Amino acid sequence: MTSLQTKFSLIGLYFLFPLLLLAQQTKKNIEFNDILKSRTFASKGIDGLYSMKDGKHFCVLKKDSLNEYDYETGKLSRVIVTSAQLIPTGKKESIGMSKYSFSNDETKILFSTESEEIYRYSEWVYNYIFDLKTGILTALSDKGKQRVSAFSPDDTKIAFVRGNNIFIRDITAGIGNSAIGNEIQITSDGRENEIINGVPDWVNEEEFEFIRAFEWSPDGLKIAFYRFDESKVKEYDLQLYGELYPSHYRYKYPVPGEANSIISIHIYDLKSGKTLKVDIGQDSSIYIPRIKWTEDPGKLALYRMNRHQNELEMLLADAETGLTTVIYKEEDKCYLEINDHLKFLKNGKGFILNSEKDGFRHIYHYDMEGNLIRQITSGTWEVTELYGIDESQGLIYYQSTESSPLNKDLYAVSMDGKRKIGISSRPGTNTPEFSSTYEYFINRWSDANTPPYITLNRANGDIIRILQSNEKLISKMKEYNLSRVEFFTFKTSKEYEINCWMLKPPDFDPLKKYPVLFAVYGGPGSQNVLNTWRTASFWNRYLAQNGLIIINVDPRGTAGKGADFKKLTYLQLGKYETEDMVETAKYLSGLPFIDSKRIGIWGWSYGGFMTLSCLTRASDYFSMGVAVAPVTHYKYYDDIYTERFMRTPQENPEGYERNSPINHVDKFKGKLLLIHGMADDNVHPQNSYDFMTAMVGADKQFESQYYPNSNHGIYTGSNTTYHLYKRMTDFILKNL
Repeated sequence: MTSLQTKFSLIGLYFLFPLLLLAQQTKKNIEFNDILKSRTFASKGIDGLYSMKDGKHFCVLKKDSLNEYDYETGKLSRVIVTSAQLIPTGKKESIGMSKYSFSNDETKILFSTESEEIYRYSEWVYNYIFDLKTGILTALSDKGKQRVSAFSPDDTKIAFVRGNNIFIRDITAGIGNSAIGNEIQITSDGRENEIINGVPDWVNEEEFEFIRAFEWSPDGLKIAFYRFDESKVKEYDLQLYGELYPSHYRYKYPVPGEANSIISIHIYDLKSGKTLKVDIGQDSSIYIPRIKWTEDPGKLALYRMNRHQNELEMLLADAETGLTTVIYKEEDKCYLEINDHLKFLKNGKGFILNSEKDGFRHIYHYDMEGNLIRQITSGTWEVTELYGIDESQGLIYYQSTESSPLNKDLYAVSMDGKRKIGISSRPGTNTPEFSSTYEYFINRWSDANTPPYITLNRANGDIIRILQSNEKLISKMKEYNLSRVEFFTFKTSKEYEINCWMLKPPDFDPLKKYPVLFAVYGGPGSQNVLNTWRTASFWNRYLAQNGLIIINVDPRGTAGKGADFKKLTYLQLGKYETEDMVETAKYLSGLPFIDSKRIGIWGWSYGGFMTLSCLTRASDYFSMGVAVAPVTHYKYYDDIYTERFMRTPQENPEGYERNSPINHVDKFKGKLLLIHGMADDNVHPQNSYDFMTAMVGADKQFESQYYPNSNHGIYTGSNTTYHLYKRMTDFILKNL
């Protein structure tokens, strides 16, 4: 732009600003209570969505009923059950209907109630069986709460875990009887903090993200299950307060380089009552991140992974002998990741899986002997979800980043890879739920500035009807002074392209200078710079309304740009991400409307680690920060996550020590608010305590906030979340 053009542009801005200010004055500002108290900006969705087996109907969970609707017409087909029908004998109140699952023949429903949280994903519940034919509600067991209950494929039994052991209840005669029915206990060695059957230990649940560690065979005649021997894993002790003396919660938590649970896989035969052990090899340091029955009830598939998590094998186990054969292998110079994209074809012609062996995550087809038939998708983009396979049409439905790393679009591709169909039509994030026959799907679309728009679609993407437009929320948003998310990209001095988004104040004046707050996560394989709706963005908009520019950055190590970009941080967590935060701060400082002396940063968990890294190792660029539940030294975090990216402290001492913020507190010179839940079973408060000790030793002043009995999410108690965000808000606005 020439200097003359610049002059006329600035003159135009001066005339435009009074008009913009007048328009803004007629709109409301966000009040802090709008965000966390009144939930003014909460979006609506669809709860309890389930596709019926016929592929023509779907269920939705309403407040007091479970309703079935017709995909094509949208009309209510029937009210399946009401809350008034779910009152146990001898009680006056309904058990509620927050969670449910159908039997395979859809004549019975399992409802869970009185949930009691265990870890991030797991819970104890009471289960009740509702028989749709008789209208009778029966407790699954009268011997205590259960975990991970599941119908057998033939609908005659339910398996569940109680007291670290697996039980099977025969439901063919027990429903409606005063007696609870027969319970068969198939394991008996379960003991707290020693032996676990049928559910994972803490670290496997958290890092491999599964809560049920048993699987029914397709014919319902066998159960394959995990056994975790965690007797040699060291305990961690958390104190809980509220009584005269604190109580202690002890559980097994393996840190890098220490002993793990020893895993074994077993198959129980319901006819013989016998259990056999599957041959998974002699190495006790392995992981078994998944088991899955093939379409053949005589064959169980297992993923076996070495402790470094850079070698993965798929084994096929004979369900009668326990003998195994390796049919698939994959290795990586850094690490491999586990997902649930493994699909065995019903026609028996092999399996489909995802791999990033060519540098980007794509879909591959193998036969049952493990021979590659073909790579189905390819390109410099990622397959992010694999939704299913319509074998009758020869189509695979998946989500990908083909249009942009910021977007998630829906596609179908033929099994031979020759025909690809783009299904979604609007840039943003598309998350579908398909009917069982793949004739229809319900799509949840949003972008960074538009709340969820939920539609019922035919398989080709044609919209049949709108199920939820969130029009009321959109109208409400128009009443307020709201900033819009703006995406931008820049290149670092090392020529890496970094994706970011920015929220400016709603009364943004390009002639003024604004302080900046980085909102970061940045952990390996994560992705926060996405074209998707986030309700939490209203807190960011509130901060922007108070004169801040909010920035979000996806540094090296994050997802969406292929394996090389993601795995650059291998063995050096924190190093390159911090460098990229500095590069972003430098880039922003070159913009005329940024106050380079007032750049702050905040984050939670890995984002808290990044915050402390930037406040210590990059203190020349960041003047204040809020670190919530931060890892401060990766020797304190769990071994599956940490060793995947760092190996052990014995193998990589420099990577652990050089990148710990604890070892750089002497460089700190800004303002810090350090926050932690004192019952955090994930990132232990020890992380913050040790960082605090180092800061005190270096004579560095800071502020801190601790929440008794709160875990990693810091939401225990009726007012905790509100108090937390108010504390952070006040600190940020005061110090930035």
